[in-house]
Amino acid sequence: MKWKGRRQSGNLEDRRGTSATGKVVAGGGIIAVVIIILQLFGGETGQTIAPILEQINQQQSQSASSSQRELTADEIEIGNFVATVLADTEDVWHQVFQQHNLGAYKEPKMILFTQQVTSACGMASSAVGPFYCPGDQKVYMDLVFFNELHTRFGAQKGDFAIAYVTAHEIGHHVQTLLGTSQKVRQLQRNSSKAEGNKLSVALELQADFYAGLWAHHNQQYLEEGDIEEALSAAKAVGDDAIQKRMQGHVVPDSFTHGTSAQRMEWFLKGYRTGDMRNHDTFAVLIN
Repeated sequence: MKWKGRRQSGNLEDRRGTSATGKVVAGGGIIAVVIIILQLFGGETGQTIAPILEQINQQQSQSASSSQRELTADEIEIGNFVATVLADTEDVWHQVFQQHNLGAYKEPKMILFTQQVTSACGMASSAVGPFYCPGDQKVYMDLVFFNELHTRFGAQKGDFAIAYVTAHEIGHHVQTLLGTSQKVRQLQRNSSKAEGNKLSVALELQADFYAGLWAHHNQQYLEEGDIEEALSAAKAVGDDAIQKRMQGHVVPDSFTHGTSAQRMEWFLKGYRTGDMRNHDTFAVLIN
């Protein structure tokens, strides 16, 4: 992706120079594994992640401390890249909201962190992966996740995988602004677990569609291979791919984010059409 020398968002806060050094259960236990399976980048955190984070908070040590360090040149560069991608999402969504009379687009904040972070949804460790918290309308991301995405889950290495994940999380912010996330939570309260999972899948695939829509409107900055990197990341984080890798078999009724094929399909639909009117994953997936 062509990004150097372009506008960077002022809505990014980089906390990577500060790292916590207390005991955090999610740092490497069974809770972390569960979170990875259920919440690998993204999700309507107010509905699915907050209870898990509350459990983590109850088990945390109260003696956590923090340390400061200088960021490396590579860390500074990737931070600048993310700030540029965030700026691009701001430009695109301001334009889309205006074109479709959706009201004013409210820009979210993004927090880059290391190891653990406190959000309005609770305390989270890096094991959660990138996530959006509707309580404070912020995206939280530990960039170490992308090494895991490549080495552990088999995604292609490249900067556009980061761009895709960022755009997906911003998609959850769009859903919050449009009231979609709130409607899904209300429906899930009166649904069976299987029905609630289907609603969650539709919500996640819509965020993938929004990521593709963003890429469509940002084509002037794309380079050869960028879309393939995004599709590789989408494939790697499909529920079926994760379950097969983590437990050796898949349980479709437990899917919360969609299969690899679905995630790639809806990203491509957004990318190829660039049309907000094609965003209704619920009409397609919910019978």
